[in-house]
Amino acid sequence: MLGEVVSPRCRDIERKAGYMRPEECAFPPSVPSALPSGRWCIRDVCGVVCAVLTWFLVLYADFVVMFVVLLPVRNAVYSVLNATLFNTLAVLALTSHSRAMCTDPGAVPKGNATKEYIESLRLKPGQVVYKCPKCCSIKPDRAHHCSVCKRCIRKMDHHCPWVNNCVGENNQKYFVLFTMYIALISLHALIMVGFHFIFCFEQDWAKCSSFSPPTTVILLILLCFEGLLFFIFTAVMFGTQVHSICTDETGIEQLKKEERRWAKKSKWMSLKVVFGHPFSIAWFNPLAMPEHGKADPFQYIV
Repeated sequence: MLGEVVSPRCRDIERKAGYMRPEECAFPPSVPSALPSGRWCIRDVCGVVCAVLTWFLVLYADFVVMFVVLLPVRNAVYSVLNATLFNTLAVLALTSHSRAMCTDPGAVPKGNATKEYIESLRLKPGQVVYKCPKCCSIKPDRAHHCSVCKRCIRKMDHHCPWVNNCVGENNQKYFVLFTMYIALISLHALIMVGFHFIFCFEQDWAKCSSFSPPTTVILLILLCFEGLLFFIFTAVMFGTQVHSICTDETGIEQLKKEERRWAKKSKWMSLKVVFGHPFSIAWFNPLAMPEHGKADPFQYIV
C-alpha cells in the first residue's frame, strides 16, 4: 500500500552534508500552493480530479443508501437511526478530507537559504546545515522535498492524490480521521446493503425500491463494489498510519531506512503529538486543531 502512494513524483532529494553556500541558491519560481488569503491549495490536475472523485463517490453512496436502501423500509426507527449514523460519518469524512487537503502540511519557507538568514541562525563553528536545491530552503531534520507540492515538508509521510496534498506534520491527524471515517461508512454501507438484499428477496422486488428492479440491482451492486474497495483501501491505510505514528517513523523514513536522530517517544506520547494532549473527544473531531501541550513534537537527539 505504501508503494502505491509514495510515487516517484514524491521522492526525496538526498541531502549532502556540507556548509551552506547561499551564493549558489537562486530563488525558485513561484508555485501556486499557498494562496494570497493564506489558505493552502495544491493545483495538481491529478490531485484535483482524485479529490473531486472522492466527494462524488461519497455523495453517490449517500444517495443510494438514502433513496434505495432506507427509504423503502417500513421500519421508521431502523431508517432514521441508520440514516443519522451514515450521514454523520459521511459529514465527518468529508470534513476530514477538506481539512487534510486545505491545511499546510508543514511546508518549509521557500528561498530562506540566504546569507542574512544563515547569519541570523548564529551557527556554531563546524555546525552543518542542509539546503534543498529545488526549493532553495534550509532543510530541517526529518523534512523531505515533494516534487508535486514543490516544497520541503516537515515529517512528510507521503503525497496523497486523494486529498491532493502531502501528509505531514500539520495535517496527519485529518488524514488519519479521513481514512477511519471512510472505512466506517464503507463497512456500514456494506452491512445495510446486505440486509436490503435479504429484505428484497423476502418481499416483492417492485416494493423494495422506488426504482425499477434492474436499476435497483445495478445501484446496489455498484455500491457494494465501491464499499468493499474503499473499505479495504482505507482500513489498510488507517492501520499503516497508526503504526507509523506509534513507531514515530514516517512512511518515507521507513522506506529509506533513515537513521533515527530524534528522541524516541512512547506510543501514547507519539499519538498525542499528532492528535493533541491530553486525550479527549477532540481527537475524533476534524474541526479541532491538535493542542500539543506537554507532547513536544520537536524533540531531537543532539
